[in-house]
Amino acid sequence: MLTIDHKVQEIHNCQPGKIPEFVLSSAEPIILKGFGANWPAVIAGKESPKSAANYLKKFYTNTPVTAYYGAPENKGRVFYNENLTGFNFNSSKASLTQVLDKLLEHLDDPKPPTMYVGSTEINNWLPGYNEENNASIDTLKPLTSIWIGNQSKVAAHFDFPNNLACCVVGRRRFTLFPPEQLVNLYVGPMEFAPGGQEISLVDFDNPDLEKHPKFEQALASAQVAELEAGDALFLPSMWWHHVQSLTAFNVLVTHWWRDSPAFMGRPKNALDLAILSLKDLPLAQRKAWQAQFNYYIFEHDQEDFSHIPQAAQGRLSKPLDELMAKQIRADLLNKLKR
Repeated sequence: MLTIDHKVQEIHNCQPGKIPEFVLSSAEPIILKGFGANWPAVIAGKESPKSAANYLKKFYTNTPVTAYYGAPENKGRVFYNENLTGFNFNSSKASLTQVLDKLLEHLDDPKPPTMYVGSTEINNWLPGYNEENNASIDTLKPLTSIWIGNQSKVAAHFDFPNNLACCVVGRRRFTLFPPEQLVNLYVGPMEFAPGGQEISLVDFDNPDLEKHPKFEQALASAQVAELEAGDALFLPSMWWHHVQSLTAFNVLVTHWWRDSPAFMGRPKNALDLAILSLKDLPLAQRKAWQAQFNYYIFEHDQEDFSHIPQAAQGRLSKPLDELMAKQIRADLLNKLKR
């Protein structure tokens, strides 16, 4: 286990199911202790894994889920194969009922295979669950998903949306890094990753500091969050997180939402285009374009554009509206076709 000096801030005695307003605007992760303690799913899980499984089954629509299976020798690590040409697990469509039953069969197995159902949208697969176990953030229109499995370790990665991650059954450990630690996490391929999102190649159980020396610098900024059943973690956008499920039956429910309108698109698209257009330019030109990006994007103040009449500001106007977003997208698509 890594030695990490900083623990995520915890808030105790918050109203169950209610998120304090200041949490939603925090730039730092925050644990809400006992946030979902009154949820029927949490109560069922504290009774037994079987009770938790039966509780989930009553909502299940019988639509197959994507299930992942890893050999016992992987020790729960969801990762690549040795030469990064594939993964160390198999995936297939399966009945959630069968997956739950298999998890129960292996509860006392000292070296179980890794079994995992990830990012399954609750309203489609478990309709009615949210009504009984509500996080009271409906105004944010979150995408609510469930993650079910046994002991597993998901490599450090980031997500663009904000996340309220609720530990429903079992225990989980999140190891968190602020976005700027990207440079010290030895991130793998962008196009090909176990969960679709690029991951750190560092083995958190056995970090090789000769191969990954900068990881020590990442650890100096790391925070750890230990979640019990009923706890929730607010995870701000773009924070890197390694997630370890610590018990033989675990359920996590995530709520993802963004702070900007969907019509603005995914920032990752801009990064992909920059890789296409900028990455291989000579250094002097990259520096010149860095100044452009700083001026227009990363360091801009609206006053920077006040010398332009507001009616003529076009795509520099704030806020960007949906009509202008569509015009920019159409213009960009036309240019990419040339």
